[in-house]
Amino acid sequence: SAWHGGPAAESGGTASEKRATWRCRAVGGRAEQTVTNSRKWDLKQSEKHTLLIFPETSTLKMVSSQPKYDLIREVGRGSYGVVYEAVIRKTSARVAVKKIRCHAPENVELALREFWALSSIKSQHPNVIHLEECILQKDGMVQKMSHGSNSSLYLQLVETSLKGEIAFDPRSAYYLWFVMDFCDGGDMNEYLLSRKPNRKTNTSFMLQLSSALAFLHKNQIIHRDLKPDNILISQSRLDTSDLEPTLKVADFGLSKVCSASGQNPEEPVSVNKCFLSTACGTDFYMAPEVWEGHYTAKADIFALGIIIWAMLERITFIDTETKKELLGSYVKQGTEIVPVGEALLENPKMELLIPVKKKSMNGRMKQLIKEMLAANPQDRPDAFELELRLVQIAFKDSSWET
Repeated sequence: SAWHGGPAAESGGTASEKRATWRCRAVGGRAEQTVTNSRKWDLKQSEKHTLLIFPETSTLKMVSSQPKYDLIREVGRGSYGVVYEAVIRKTSARVAVKKIRCHAPENVELALREFWALSSIKSQHPNVIHLEECILQKDGMVQKMSHGSNSSLYLQLVETSLKGEIAFDPRSAYYLWFVMDFCDGGDMNEYLLSRKPNRKTNTSFMLQLSSALAFLHKNQIIHRDLKPDNILISQSRLDTSDLEPTLKVADFGLSKVCSASGQNPEEPVSVNKCFLSTACGTDFYMAPEVWEGHYTAKADIFALGIIIWAMLERITFIDTETKKELLGSYVKQGTEIVPVGEALLENPKMELLIPVKKKSMNGRMKQLIKEMLAANPQDRPDAFELELRLVQIAFKDSSWET
């Protein structure tokens, strides 16, 4: 399960002690259910479905009587929010609405990280989830969230995130509502593991994912939790059966937006020179340097290497918590399976067995995955080189059929 080291993870202790703690937290279970539906100040029940009422402006105001969205059904429930399928009343377009209850500092931090990352992107990318709007609600009052707002409600959430303790009246019900793209095809795990391996799909998915990552890194965003669970499938635009579905990288709750350098604020900072120290992510996809707590955007390259290797060879493991089969490569140590990043941290010179199965990939692909999973992050390609090399491999590969 995904976890977040938080400020405590940056305190003392040896690397091995920290690793043991992190490993325990990473595998030892998800956060408890944190969302309740007991106080629906902003929802009106109708016989068929729920009407969701949002403001048109960023000023704080009472809940409007004119619904903007119709909530159709609940489609997912995670450790810090509930996701609904909804319809925009004016256009009948489908959207996803994520409701996050801000009753704990951890929830607030995850929600704000997602908001900061998605609202910082000035243009859209077909393979990155798009944030339509974010609404902040306090009891029966609502307002549109905007980046850098000086609204007291917004500043209370920021203070909560920074201090790690609730900075507002705990008797009030605070919620954040995210309106985003609706993806009707589940996640990458569900999609691929319910179908036979297909070379054309693999190629399409690799190109889409590398394009998304190059876009994020160009926009100074380090995702920090890339995994098949966080890659959604949109099939709604498929007009013919021979087209591949659209992937969308989602779940930016652990992401980091790298700010401009102090010397020249106008010049965007390179994500490969932006060093982070908070250990977070999901253990099987975490780079060795993330376990140590000193890493850059090259950690995203490593995670994508794990995903692509697992996709091409259909390498899976069983999540001990959910018992779900998940795509992800690993190292076997006796009867145990160990995350590749953890194994490389203990033995940086370890040779990874790529490919596991003969004929599952060509020589160029094998070399690229080995470089993506290099123990030393400096030996990995950056996102822009990766995108270019995958395009070259795709078009040099003469056989697109299964």
